[in-house]
Amino acid sequence: MDYQAVLEEVAAQVKPQIGRGRVAQYIPALASVDADRFGIALADVDGHVAGVGDWERPFSVQSISKAFSLALVLADDGEKLWRRVGREPSGNPFNSLVQLEYENGIPRNPFINAGALVVTDRLQTLTGDASTTMLDFLRAESGNPDLAFDQEVAISESAHGDRNAAVAHFMASYGNLHNPVPTVLEHYFWQCSIEMSCRDLALAGGFLARHGLRADGSRLLSRSEAKRVNAVMLTCGTYDAAGDFAYRVGLPGKSGVGGGIVAVVPGRCTLCVWSPGLDARGNSVAGVAALDHFTTLTGWSVF
Repeated sequence: MDYQAVLEEVAAQVKPQIGRGRVAQYIPALASVDADRFGIALADVDGHVAGVGDWERPFSVQSISKAFSLALVLADDGEKLWRRVGREPSGNPFNSLVQLEYENGIPRNPFINAGALVVTDRLQTLTGDASTTMLDFLRAESGNPDLAFDQEVAISESAHGDRNAAVAHFMASYGNLHNPVPTVLEHYFWQCSIEMSCRDLALAGGFLARHGLRADGSRLLSRSEAKRVNAVMLTCGTYDAAGDFAYRVGLPGKSGVGGGIVAVVPGRCTLCVWSPGLDARGNSVAGVAALDHFTTLTGWSVF
């Protein structure tokens, strides 16, 4: 398949959607991003990459980082994590406190903020430096040693992170955080602040398309574990719009309020699309449309 031609066709079809929606407002450092940006990249399982538009322009990964932290914890700790976080869609906004009280401090899944904080907490216990561990992993998998944290975004998130702090303290009251709340929050904000391009993210997520194999051929996850990460991405990876995303796109995906979405075609490739304009649920308007067009055009989906 001519990947470049396919991506160019997708970009042409999605052009009317670019600029629609609103950039993330609740993190001031993200509010100034140009909503008219658009990029898409595809990395196949052999590491060949194609891209269109702003596909090499770095942006804030935000919640896309949650897929990588989950994989790193499962790789090191196996199934133990699932005693502390569920695997069910939430049906509520990603930063909701409501479900935690009903469910005794156990987050519904690892991709809502509460669940991601538990995952970060466990990664911190396992490594002693959760955010740097993730950055090193992403540098290795993307082949880009220059990946870095965006200090402005991290500081901005910390200064406006009262709801995340509330969620973390609430879970700590149930004994579901093992490190000090300020430590967990610090590493969580730093991991969300990492800047990557569509190219970087498509390559970094390749292990999910290769059934758990890293870029160097070593095994990060078992085939079964990779399947499970993809399954949770499909059912929970786009906040409370996961059902609609599965209906339209038909691929495991993880979005972030920076406007990026990573999607996986197991056995074939990983895609990353970026367009900062978000819908009411926090997903990229043009990004979802682009992935919808891609799966329709290629016939590649998990269904």
